Amino acid sequence: MTPFHLAFPITDIAETRRFYGEVLGCPMGRFTDTWIDFDLFGHQMSGHIRPGSEAAKDTGTVDGHSVPIPHFGVVLQMEDWKALAARLEADGSIDWIMKPTLRFEGQPGEQATMFLRDPSGNALEFKGFSDLGQVFAS
Repeated sequence: MTPFHLAFPITDIAETRRFYGEVLGCPMGRFTDTWIDFDLFGHQMSGHIRPGSEAAKDTGTVDGHSVPIPHFGVVLQMEDWKALAARLEADGSIDWIMKPTLRFEGQPGEQATMFLRDPSGNALEFKGFSDLGQVFAS
């Protein structure tokens, strides 16, 4: 797969740099006073200052859970997901929407997931699969 690029709104460069760089462990790329790039598990994420941006308030239902719409994130191998989940659970500053959990247990597409908000209110989802061939299972 090739990396995707996502530009998303942020409210503060320093908070964003700390969260994505230190908390999530994403290497930082180029930046200015108004935007900052990160390598989010091989994908290029560009946070752009947008004062007054508001977090999404809409939700949808997936496997009986309310999830924020829109949201973005990455699909990880289960071991990488578990390591990230442990790292985030140990950090006391996480704004959890859904703590690490297992969805679709015993069904096609079984996955671990967690939802959280970054300091600008953007909703992120991280999924873990034991078998990446199940990502699009129906």
